[in-house]
Amino acid sequence: MFYSLATRPVRSVQRTHAPVVSNGALDRFLNDTFSSFADSNLARSASVEDQEKTYLLTFDVPGVAKEQLDIGIEGDVVRVSSKEDAARKVKAAWRFPLEIDVAASSAKLENGVLTLTLGKKVPVSNVSQLAIQ
Repeated sequence: MFYSLATRPVRSVQRTHAPVVSNGALDRFLNDTFSSFADSNLARSASVEDQEKTYLLTFDVPGVAKEQLDIGIEGDVVRVSSKEDAARKVKAAWRFPLEIDVAASSAKLENGVLTLTLGKKVPVSNVSQLAIQ
């Protein structure tokens, strides 16, 4: 038997009433997240290149000194943000297919362009053999 999903035009699912519950914290989080992309234009100026043993992430951060930037790496997520005293607000995050090897990674800021060379962590197999009795 074959089933097909029915698609409806967007206008048929528009909400005509106000939400029952308003979550101010969620609204602030979403506004902060999406406005940071619009303000910083990182989404348009960033480029990621997948090389054999590394990822090369470059993006523009004009007017921000290296002392004003924080780079955090947790597993496969890289976060870049500016400190409070920075002249320009920068806030962005990227998720990669493989975990990042912090020891094999480096960052360089030159002429307003931040270049991150992120080492790939090679996945280790934890497979154990079980003897059949």
